[in-house]
Amino acid sequence: MSKQRLQKILATQGLGSRRMIEGWISAGEVKLNGVTAQLGDVAGIGDVIDVRGQKITVSDEEPIRRVIIYHKPEGEITSTSDPEGRPTVFGALPAIRQGRWITVGRLDFNTSGLLLATNDGELANRLMHPSHQIERTYAVRVLGGLTDDQIKQLTTEVQLDDGPAKFDQLSDAGGTGVNRWYHVTLREGRNREIRRMIEAVGAVVSRLIRISYAGIPLPPRLKPGRAQDLPPEMEDALVKLVGLRPETRRKVQDDDTKRRALKPYRARVQTGTVAKRPAGPFRVPARAQAQEDAAIANRSLARPIERMKTRMSQPGEARPGESRPVLSRARPQGAEAGPDKRSKPARAGGKPIRRERQGTARTPAPGRKPSRGR
Repeated sequence: MSKQRLQKILATQGLGSRRMIEGWISAGEVKLNGVTAQLGDVAGIGDVIDVRGQKITVSDEEPIRRVIIYHKPEGEITSTSDPEGRPTVFGALPAIRQGRWITVGRLDFNTSGLLLATNDGELANRLMHPSHQIERTYAVRVLGGLTDDQIKQLTTEVQLDDGPAKFDQLSDAGGTGVNRWYHVTLREGRNREIRRMIEAVGAVVSRLIRISYAGIPLPPRLKPGRAQDLPPEMEDALVKLVGLRPETRRKVQDDDTKRRALKPYRARVQTGTVAKRPAGPFRVPARAQAQEDAAIANRSLARPIERMKTRMSQPGEARPGESRPVLSRARPQGAEAGPDKRSKPARAGGKPIRRERQGTARTPAPGRKPSRGR
């Protein structure tokens, strides 16, 4: 191992970003072999670095390379920290023992999809460098779709503030209603490049998802907010693509261990706090307000009906010019009592007459007298 700058060695150990470590060196919080370090100092094998009270001995053993796939959801930023307290990608990545996670490129706050992360800084830098022309494929949903002239302009040249840009490939991926999906491929990663290109031709992007990076597709069963290790054969092909040697220090794994290694990691609890809405007067949602208004209207409509029922059920004489309906089934006074259909016919003695069932006469058994009714 040749001598390297202090910030690079410490960043590889996972103590922080290079910019953060440069700030520590400028503040005199880093010492090299007992002497306060300065920007530009280098260290080699056997040197001792004291970082804010933590001593680290430089060795020639580098951490084992790891590459993972993370399905970034919308609403996370690709940064180690955020002044506004929004959730970050690094708060959801799994813990790592050797080194620190370095994301390959960035995704906007409102963009989701595939995001590669590795603990090898050289691999990350080569995958992001424009000289390697790494392909990036996105699924873009455009409100209202694109016309033939717009598609031709996007695949030829679009003038942006930071220079011309174009899509290497653009294909229609279907859609329903007013929204249309397109798959676009380009070989550079400027800030919000796809959104700015489509807005430059007069269209609007309603959703953006990265579905492939360097030929590695987004696993269909990987849910948003989950991560999984890149299979060894895909990792070796990715490393060879940028001219690096594959990792040879992996542990020999059986089939069960390999299957468990591909199981997605659960997202960790975010350490940051979600930005709260500014304090203000409470407003009832429109839907809840409409339901409350409808309930009040039904209540006001039901009150006259209830008063009418109460007035009709109260005993007393009717008002002048008003006929009160008879609500009871009781027989009016002075009316002749008629036969009650519900009562049984009675004899002169007052006992009810027993009706014989039709068709149920019994035939007496031979040698026996027929029985009489009681």
